[in-house]
Amino acid sequence: MARIDRVREQIQHEASKIIQTELKDPRIGMVTVTKAEISSDLRHAKIYYTVYGDARQRRETQEGLESATPFIRTQIGQRVRLRFTPEISFVFDYGMDKAMRVYDLLAQIEAENREQEKEPSCE
Repeated sequence: MARIDRVREQIQHEASKIIQTELKDPRIGMVTVTKAEISSDLRHAKIYYTVYGDARQRRETQEGLESATPFIRTQIGQRVRLRFTPEISFVFDYGMDKAMRVYDLLAQIEAENREQEKEPSCE
């Protein structure tokens, strides 16, 4: 495994742990860190997350994470051994929303097919 991959995994793990156990901001909802990306020079990291809730909860969580970014960056800097602590940014991961939409559409199609099977034919 390449060094950049190990650093990316460490940052993802530590960010998740910090958000789950150390942040006390009531704006931050049930957050799951889904992935992290790091630049090739290890100076910038994007942390992707999803949050359980509606658009208002997402917005509040984004505000809370942005407010906590300096703290999270400091904690990552203490836990992940790098020459420079990367600048971090949080990005909402729409992948889970897309997957749920596909699941809902498939369930709707399945329900419609069952209804059609129940209807007597007009022959």
